[in-house]
Amino acid sequence: MVEYTLTRANRKSIAITVKGSLVKVRAPFFSSLEAINDFVSSKEEWITEKLADGKEKAAKRKDFSLNYGSQITYRGNLYTIQERHGTRGYLDDTSFYIPPNLTPEQIKRCCIDFYKKDAEMYFEERACVYIERMVVLPKALKINNAKKRWGSCSAKKVINFSWRLLMADDDVIDYIIVHELAHLIEFNHSARFWAIVERYIPDYKYLQKRLRVLERKLRCEDWD
Repeated sequence: MVEYTLTRANRKSIAITVKGSLVKVRAPFFSSLEAINDFVSSKEEWITEKLADGKEKAAKRKDFSLNYGSQITYRGNLYTIQERHGTRGYLDDTSFYIPPNLTPEQIKRCCIDFYKKDAEMYFEERACVYIERMVVLPKALKINNAKKRWGSCSAKKVINFSWRLLMADDDVIDYIIVHELAHLIEFNHSARFWAIVERYIPDYKYLQKRLRVLERKLRCEDWD
């Protein structure tokens, strides 16, 4: 029998989530322990696959390392890390150049610094395009280190973007920008909200799928 933690709540059905090596079950107050165990047993094959997948991703994250010759993703394209004398990282058409003799951790920090600085400029540039088209005005645009949210919009009209979004394709970045700007009009995820998004990004559902591909990739990489 799979080991799990149980939380009872005011809900109608039993639900299972697997995160890393943890299996969590949420069940209605009225569900018997026997019924819960039977449900978990019926999902044992799926749970086992999820646990194995989590273990594999954790191992990849642990082994993640950037070195000269490694590749990083920038706006959907791959760039090879090359050494060149200088004080900061920069790109040409094929390579990302950084100072020589850096350790893997220093290389990662150099990459992150580059992402953060470039994200601030690029996201503001693209946001201004859609701010004009959508006739909206955020109070501020900020870059953060969010790992699970590509963007967010606060009740005070402050919009945040994760620097990690700079790894996505340009059209995917535009989708996230429009998504957050649309919250300035509809502060929810109602049908009216999605209609606004679709007006400016007609293929947003396809772009959501591409974003999930990037999410799966990053779950195997340690950018902390």
